[in-house]
Amino acid sequence: MSAHPPARTGDADIVIAGAGPVGLMLAIELRLCGADPVVLERLPGISEIPKGNGLVGQIVPMLDYRGLLDRLRQEATWAGPTPRCSFGPLQLDFSRLGTSPLHILAVPQRQLEMMLEARLTELGGTVRRGHELIALSQDQDGDAVTLDARGPGGAYQLRARYLVGCDGAHSLVRKQAGISFPGITSPEISRIGQVRLPTVKIARGGGEVKVPGIGRLKLTGQVRTPRGTYSLAPLARVNKNAPAGVYIVYTSEDDPTADLSAPMTLDELRASARRVLGGDLPMTDPQRLTRLVGNSRLADRYQSGRVLLAGDAAHVFGVSLNTGLLDAVNLGWKLAAQVQGRAPSGLLDSYHAERHLAGQHGILHTRAQKALTAIGQDGTGEPGEVSQEGAEALSELFGDVLQHPEPLQHIRELLRQPALLRHIGELIEGSDVRYPMPADNAQPHPLLGKLAPDLQLETRHGRTRAAELMHAAQGILLDLTADSAVAEAASDWAGLVTVVTAHCLTKPAPAAALLIRPDGHVAWAADPGTPDPADGMNKALRTWFSPGAGPEWTANSRERSR
Repeated sequence: MSAHPPARTGDADIVIAGAGPVGLMLAIELRLCGADPVVLERLPGISEIPKGNGLVGQIVPMLDYRGLLDRLRQEATWAGPTPRCSFGPLQLDFSRLGTSPLHILAVPQRQLEMMLEARLTELGGTVRRGHELIALSQDQDGDAVTLDARGPGGAYQLRARYLVGCDGAHSLVRKQAGISFPGITSPEISRIGQVRLPTVKIARGGGEVKVPGIGRLKLTGQVRTPRGTYSLAPLARVNKNAPAGVYIVYTSEDDPTADLSAPMTLDELRASARRVLGGDLPMTDPQRLTRLVGNSRLADRYQSGRVLLAGDAAHVFGVSLNTGLLDAVNLGWKLAAQVQGRAPSGLLDSYHAERHLAGQHGILHTRAQKALTAIGQDGTGEPGEVSQEGAEALSELFGDVLQHPEPLQHIRELLRQPALLRHIGELIEGSDVRYPMPADNAQPHPLLGKLAPDLQLETRHGRTRAAELMHAAQGILLDLTADSAVAEAASDWAGLVTVVTAHCLTKPAPAAALLIRPDGHVAWAADPGTPDPADGMNKALRTWFSPGAGPEWTANSRERSR
């Protein structure tokens, strides 16, 4: 230990550890709400190494609700509802539903991070790059967190009223806050590379490639072999700037002897592909090589005193980045209200209640997909081994399908039912989560706790969309009544929420009035034709926007809700 303690460099209301996509999104949300976070990031700049290839789920419309989606469209190969999607080895065909419940944004993660940092800069925020958090301790009186950090100028300390760990799956913040991270780690190792395949030729029709010495291999989607799982896809399908001949190669296999501490090499990917495919897949010019462990874990709590978690620090599963970005949107306005002294009682507690629920749903569909992949691609022959957790996930979604002689084929038949197909799409999207909201009646409005629909509106300023009203991350009271009765009843609240009167051009109008929280979720709604369209509005406004009021978040409010 150094003989000289780190120098103090001041105090901060909020410190964010980690400036990946989730940390940047949280910083943007806080700045929109008037808070000024300090963002610490150990890397000197946004990584040049290619990472993820896009976003899946409700974060895509949420980016539109913040005015950020258009900034990414020019870099994306797809942005919007998708007609089909892989679910383990199955293909979900949403075109049968008329409207797809699942959104996809196919854009390189580096482009996403560059856009988010540019937006943070526009809002006056900065990232302290090259600054690493190395230790933390909470005051015994619970008033602050002391942070030990190291930057280009050496070690220093910060005092923060709140610390948010956005520092990834191996989160130092989570570990030092004493938050457990239960879940499962399988012996399955996934390896991903962006590489050239010089001998591969795309077959007529574009759905397969021809590989000398192996034969035809399916393009896109996961394919099960006797030795593991693979997928191949041209990088150009998710990155419009990708050079020709570059593919995303993915393999997954049980490999308990893998040295996870060593950097992954091209030879390691070649060897894994040889085992899984049963033949050589020539590869050159690696642009990205990464190795993933089959983890599905969820922190038992998202807050411990003055420390909170978001993103992979709070949950790890298949598409947890999408969930993590929504964590940031949910947390930002609540934490800003807390440090500014305008938060209703219990507001910050609702972060865990709502987002832990979303994490549970994310792990559910991830484990179900892994179990389906283990069963096998075509359902013939003997099914592979399915973990207890995977069996429980399948049972929750599809019933006792593992007792069926051909479980995968049986699930295909079940998914011909439009209601079940839509439910699985909404599960992947994250839109099946209904946040627990205080309600006065036994049958709450269908929109309560859900992301507000993007209604087409006519206001006195002209045509707009509900999404455009949410760009500033403020509470919105949207009055769609003919006589503006709700707006008049809410005149005393004009300083806490933005009151908008409008004619709804979307038919049929789903409500006479909506109270929309800054994160885009509906906190109160009045049915069209109700005798008193303002009934219950004041209670909802007090719950979410009035200092000193608010709900008490009990264990019951944290249970999974459908």
